[in-house]
Amino acid sequence: MRLVMGWEFFEAGLEKLRGDNWFASIQGDFPLPFNWVPASFSWTMATWFELIGAIALWLGLATRFFAFSLLFLTFVATAAVHWPDMWTMWADLLKGYAVSDRGHGNFKLPLLFAVMLIPLVFNGAGKFSLDHLIRLSLKRPEPAPRMDHHAVGLGCALVGVLFLMLVPRFGIGLLAAGALAALLGWRQSRT
Repeated sequence: MRLVMGWEFFEAGLEKLRGDNWFASIQGDFPLPFNWVPASFSWTMATWFELIGAIALWLGLATRFFAFSLLFLTFVATAAVHWPDMWTMWADLLKGYAVSDRGHGNFKLPLLFAVMLIPLVFNGAGKFSLDHLIRLSLKRPEPAPRMDHHAVGLGCALVGVLFLMLVPRFGIGLLAAGALAALLGWRQSRT
């Protein structure tokens, strides 16, 4: 997943680096607060996050940070370009998905990116990575996976923040569920 995602984002970053800034034409479609940021700044930030993030994914360096950053970037792009902007277009999502500019189903690529980036956010890069070598050199043990209230709360919060851009009510619901799970975990740890 790291190699494929790195390749995809590096290609996108190179395209932006070598191309013309077209963010100005869609700046009004960016979710808050990104629609307030100058298009040239957004373009530069997206370009370098894609290039540096791709290299970091290849190396497995700061993998969780860069996977989340690229996932966040993907959700911003989905909100601005790939997501239906009218309620009548929601039915178009059910027509199937394709990477196209024909309106319907233009969410396949961001969906695939999210499906590949989310495991990297939650699980890290794995043993074939600089993250793992750094952990070994610092003599830190591999953290044991846990599925408790805190983990559920964090997971809901991370995904909720992303969904605030696409389906705000769903995002708020996930944030509330995350807060409730964290509260339950805190109460449980005190007993």
